[in-house]
Amino acid sequence: MVSTQAPPLPFNAKTSYGLLALIELAGIQAQGGRLQVSVIAQRQGIPERYLEQMMTSLRKGGLLNSSRGPKGGYQLARPAADIRLSEALECLEGRSEPQPPAQQSLEQQVLHSIGTQLQEQRLALLESTTLTDLLAQRDALLQAQAMYFI
Repeated sequence: MVSTQAPPLPFNAKTSYGLLALIELAGIQAQGGRLQVSVIAQRQGIPERYLEQMMTSLRKGGLLNSSRGPKGGYQLARPAADIRLSEALECLEGRSEPQPPAQQSLEQQVLHSIGTQLQEQRLALLESTTLTDLLAQRDALLQAQAMYFI
């Protein structure tokens, strides 16, 4: 039986919101601009207070710079090409240390092995993907949409 439901998002809400904000900031980095949390929240439909928490985590993790005042806001601390998704996830979710397996049945060992392989493949993808890659994917979708409407 084939499911017609959309697949679940690969990240929890907190991480998704933080990544959306990083993509927004990567999109304006070339102009040297800054974005305020309220602008990002409005563009992405994210609760502003919740997004502020994500931005604080990303700033403390060294991925964002912030400035106060009427022309203040957030900007990426480094070029988008130098920020890997694995870094962003570590800021937003924390570092997860694998728990040593307790006494397990053979079936549990098999499932643990699959889980370990999935985690390794996920980490490899996150390590090899930068904000520039996400921005390029977004821009390709934007261009495809524009061509569709012509």
